[in-house]
Amino acid sequence: MDRNLARLRKICLALPETAETETWGHPNFRVANKIFCAYETYQNELSMCFKVGLALQGVYLKDARFYRTPYVGKHGWVSLKVNAAEIDWKEVEGLVKQSYSLIAPARRRSTPQRP
Repeated sequence: MDRNLARLRKICLALPETAETETWGHPNFRVANKIFCAYETYQNELSMCFKVGLALQGVYLKDARFYRTPYVGKHGWVSLKVNAAEIDWKEVEGLVKQSYSLIAPARRRSTPQRP
């Protein structure tokens, strides 16, 4: 079992009304049937994908661990290379929550996390 996926899954599924689906051959995490996080391989690079918004995308892209997510990068998505370095799970948790808040319906954004 992929430990990184298991840890990412735990973070994503702790948020309200989330679900995991397999789409395009990889796990995606959704809220209101919209993807807020993905775990995929692109050009042999295993990555976690998050929406950060266009305003912050450039900040992340200055960091070599990140690249513009294919296909949806134009909408403010970035991908974090899983094998690039030690994963900072606090950073990942922040990215997941930020992405969730950008994707979730307004009624969900202020709801506390599940215990």
